[in-house]
Amino acid sequence: MNETRLQRDVFTHLLSMAESAGVSSEQLLSQSRLNGMSNSANTIVESIDAVVLLETAAELMGDPRIGLRLGQKVGINSYDTYGFASMSCANMRDSCKLLLRYGKVFFKPHWESQYCDGGLLLWPHLTMGTPKQQRIITELAFSAWSNVGMSLYRSPLEGIEIQFTFPQPANTALYDSIFRTKIIFGAQRSQIFLPDHILDLPVKTANKSDHVLFNQQCEGMLRSFNDDERTTTEVRRLLLQSAGNFLDISQIAGHLNMSERTLRRKLKTESVSFRALFEEVRDLLATEYLTKTDLTVAHIAHLLSYSETVNFRRAFVRWNGITPSEYRQRQADQVKA
Repeated sequence: MNETRLQRDVFTHLLSMAESAGVSSEQLLSQSRLNGMSNSANTIVESIDAVVLLETAAELMGDPRIGLRLGQKVGINSYDTYGFASMSCANMRDSCKLLLRYGKVFFKPHWESQYCDGGLLLWPHLTMGTPKQQRIITELAFSAWSNVGMSLYRSPLEGIEIQFTFPQPANTALYDSIFRTKIIFGAQRSQIFLPDHILDLPVKTANKSDHVLFNQQCEGMLRSFNDDERTTTEVRRLLLQSAGNFLDISQIAGHLNMSERTLRRKLKTESVSFRALFEEVRDLLATEYLTKTDLTVAHIAHLLSYSETVNFRRAFVRWNGITPSEYRQRQADQVKA
């Protein structure tokens, strides 16, 4: 599995915290390997290696709450595409949907949910590790989630409830300073309860057009996650990332460290052409913009790199058999029905 920026940043912050506590990176990695981490691991990529590394760091640093502190070190920029998609969400409800759909691509562990009377329950899906190791991972996940929430809403999320399965520690000051809300210890499951009024809380940086783009980039990464990063998926991902100033085939070939000829050959073996993928991405974004934003047809044409709106209309009719305005009206009528 490829290393994500989030994993890389968590690893870097962990080493920095260890150094500050008088534990060298060589000492931490050496002891972690003695404790079961794979010999080749120099990053947090595989889940079991991350668990062993974090537990070893907690022991060497004498800091059982290392997960809580580490979660506060990782900013929303570390989440890359997912972070930008979160910042563009309309509200917490949309943020949670994003987390649940794309979590397995960006996070270890991924998150699960359950709607209940008055709100939503969220919890990390833990399948490995001792109770001590799971506690560290849970505290890291909850602390990081809280840190992202502060970035999105720029204020404490009053009314949420944090629940931990482990007993209440003698000193809860660190928990209180991080979560700033009701905390329950000794619960049946470690989870976060989000009441309905919090789910409807607007994100300060909400942006419909940006959300369409970043959401589709997340979708591309999910497809890549499931398809072992085929060439088609990689080209689609790069086109989505460059929307507004689309890369051409030679530029994409360069990003993939291959010649244009090799890229065309690889795409042909997957029964697709670059032009077809380019048209597919444009059509996908066009229908998303028309359905999920109030942008004018002319603005959408500009976002899709059309110099003339009329050229966009002709292309859209070719793709869908109707004009952009007709498509938008049809989608609106279906919602009303």
